[in-house]
Amino acid sequence: RTPGLPGPVMFADGAAPGADVQSLWRSARSARCEAKSCQTGNISTAEAAAQSRTGRDAAVQTEQSRDAPPDFQQETRVDYTGLLSFLQRVEDVVIKELNKNWQSHAFDGFEVNWTDQNESVLCLHTLSYPEAQDGKLQVTSVSWNATGSVLACSYGRLDDGDWSTEKSYVCTWNLDRRGLNPQHPDLVVDVPSSVMCLAFHPSQPSLIAGGLFSGELVVWDTSRTEDPVIWRTGMTDDTHTDPVYQVHWLPDTKHRHHSQLLSVSTDGKILVWRQKRDGWLVLADGFAVVAQQIPHSTWLKKLAWAEAAVGVTSLSFSHSEPHVFVVGVEGGYSLRCSTAAQTPALHGSGSSVPLRAPAELAFSPHAGPVYSVSCSPFHRQVLRAGHSYPGSKHTFFQNLFLSCGTDGQVHLHSMLQTQPLFALQLSKKYLFCVCWSPVRPLVFAAASGEGKYLLVLLCDLARSAQKPAVSLRQARGDCPVYCLQFNTKQTQLLAAGDAAGTVKVWQLSSDFTEQGPREMNLLEQLASEIMD
Repeated sequence: RTPGLPGPVMFADGAAPGADVQSLWRSARSARCEAKSCQTGNISTAEAAAQSRTGRDAAVQTEQSRDAPPDFQQETRVDYTGLLSFLQRVEDVVIKELNKNWQSHAFDGFEVNWTDQNESVLCLHTLSYPEAQDGKLQVTSVSWNATGSVLACSYGRLDDGDWSTEKSYVCTWNLDRRGLNPQHPDLVVDVPSSVMCLAFHPSQPSLIAGGLFSGELVVWDTSRTEDPVIWRTGMTDDTHTDPVYQVHWLPDTKHRHHSQLLSVSTDGKILVWRQKRDGWLVLADGFAVVAQQIPHSTWLKKLAWAEAAVGVTSLSFSHSEPHVFVVGVEGGYSLRCSTAAQTPALHGSGSSVPLRAPAELAFSPHAGPVYSVSCSPFHRQVLRAGHSYPGSKHTFFQNLFLSCGTDGQVHLHSMLQTQPLFALQLSKKYLFCVCWSPVRPLVFAAASGEGKYLLVLLCDLARSAQKPAVSLRQARGDCPVYCLQFNTKQTQLLAAGDAAGTVKVWQLSSDFTEQGPREMNLLEQLASEIMD
């Protein structure tokens, strides 16, 4: 009995309300934004390709069955005695056939062409510099760099007028660059005097030499945009006194990794320049073309003075004899010359280096000044017994070259005789430039100044020796085509510049870039006609 309660109390069934206990683990995990399916710690994992430190390949791990095909990598038993007997029996026949193949000309000139075929000649680009065109400047020269991707042109004036003090330009375009703007050159170099000619270095793609109207030579480094001039002649007693019409890079025989520059001018001088460390070009060697020292030069006796200089307008070196070159002169003649000449020139120039007379032979003339000459990069023939090379006792090859001038004719010459192989009348007006193809022995291009449409003429002597194979319309109106040059790296490209201030890049068709199997033979036949 419980105190304070009435009488005895008996136990009875009853339902008590449930009690909830909040989970502290769930609330803590939710606060940390964790998602776990278990309460264990993090499991570390790693990937491994293999647990062994060394490995080897095995073709099979089981033994080869008896029915399996033979393993050809196993050593084979050779009947060397029988093989030797067989080779001895067929030796004479095999040698005979190899000699026949060696002497065969069936595949002469054949080269595999992996590029797409071009069926027609197309104009890929028309390049110009508007500021030069606004000043009525003309494209005087074009040149491709050593990689064949960059094209340079020079601006000046080649017609009459007092333009020696006019500002001019050298412009370059990288044709492989994306987003090429034909009216916005990649590089523009301001030049205080008209630039008459250009020549990229044959192996250093950024170096380009130019000859000026003032008689100076300048070398620019196109990789230096701020101050690209790296060498120049300046105005000295050795500098040309007339405009420089052509420049040419020469290897320096005394310094293996250096080059020299050769320049020609209408003052009659052919000068060789070498580089100095202080940025100047100094005279290293020189020649002077003087009327009275030219072989068979009775045509020049009309000149009143005894030591008349003959104006040189163009030059081209032989590809088979590095010391032989051809020049074109204002008197209409082409002259074969040699850098090995030792005869002193009569020209009293006051030069710091004694000048020599290089001319060995004068060829049959044009009816006016010669503007361009181009030696063939292909033809090289051993002289037959009984033939001599005029002016040289130790030359065993003849060369072909082209010349053109104001008479509108192209002459094909051999260096062995004065008369041309043939004369092709391409224009009734001037021809300013002629250039031999670097890949087709019978193809050349000429720049014309005739007609309603000024033309680039492509000639293929395999088709015709009388007329051009293709005439390309370069410019409208009275704007002659002054210069052109084939691309020796991308041989389907030909650049041509005109008096309107534009440069057109032509893509040649496959007919002009793929040499035929008998083309060298045809060239030899042309050359042999004058020998007989």
